Amino acid sequence: MDRKKSFSFTYTVKAALTALILLISISCSAQKTSASKKQDIETRTKLEKLLLQTTISPESRYAMINKIATELLSDRQYNDLILYLTDYVERNPTDKYNAYWLLMTAYAYIQMNAEPVAEYYFERIINNYPDLIVKGQSLHFMCLQHLIQISTNSENRINYFNQLINNFPSNISITEMYMRLAREYEKTGEWDRALRTYNMFLEQPDASSIQIAGIPDAYNYARTLIDFNNSPKNWTFRTLGELEDAVKTAISRYQPGKLDTYRSKVNFFAVSWKQDENSAEGQVGFSMRNFMHGNRITFSKDLTPGPTANEAYLRTSGWTNVPVWYFYFREVNFPADPDIHGTWEWAGIYIGDML
Repeated sequence: MDRKKSFSFTYTVKAALTALILLISISCSAQKTSASKKQDIETRTKLEKLLLQTTISPESRYAMINKIATELLSDRQYNDLILYLTDYVERNPTDKYNAYWLLMTAYAYIQMNAEPVAEYYFERIINNYPDLIVKGQSLHFMCLQHLIQISTNSENRINYFNQLINNFPSNISITEMYMRLAREYEKTGEWDRALRTYNMFLEQPDASSIQIAGIPDAYNYARTLIDFNNSPKNWTFRTLGELEDAVKTAISRYQPGKLDTYRSKVNFFAVSWKQDENSAEGQVGFSMRNFMHGNRITFSKDLTPGPTANEAYLRTSGWTNVPVWYFYFREVNFPADPDIHGTWEWAGIYIGDML
């Protein structure tokens, strides 16, 4: 991927404003003197008189209004700026730069910590005005950037992500957008769309290497969901007690083949307590028979509670090489399939005593 053309949402809201600040060219330098403020007022008065002339070209009109607006922004006169620009847009509905004036209005609201109002203006620009390129910047793209940052509504965010993907594919990281879009579909319970979008994420050439802020190990997360969805899911048990009884019975009767069938068929791991369960080295390809042969395997009477109520361990001992293994049981979290969601699976093995 061409990094110069990619767009990442890994920055803070404050950093996201940088492009807009540069676009508007706001000067927030030292406190202005009384004389300079007086001069600003005189300049604004002259410009407003000139704006009343009907012969002014659109470009000259833009320059004059921009001069007035940026001075108000520089002086942090946000309320005055908002009144001035919104009144101008209302009185001049055909001005081709109205989208830009509303963008400055939205920026003023952000500076006033009024993000919901800013969101209204960003959406108004996208929904009611054709895109406008100012100083090489697409206003629609800039609005979508900010909407993604400030919106807390998943349905709205889904719309914004889809617009970025469809309208600005060369300006963004498509891979990251698919992951973020899929997560939003998850939040709204649209699992068919979520799984399709996770598939599109996995099909991208940089899916396995991309780093996405706020979504650690994005590739394994998506890979596990898709693999689990495509699997028969026939190793799960209705309750933790049923899973525990089945595993203990197979050990007592020396049935390694049964144990192999009880293991999760998606990302089953065998690692030490210090290893990452998602590491390639931890993925299991062996049969339990290889480690039970000639050994007397025993297990604890009771399960060891896990870090949450959805996890538990069964301590076993007598295995080849390292004698103590903890079987890791967990509740299945897969709302896409109500029949499977909430069942229990044997997801992995931690080798050695607990640290």
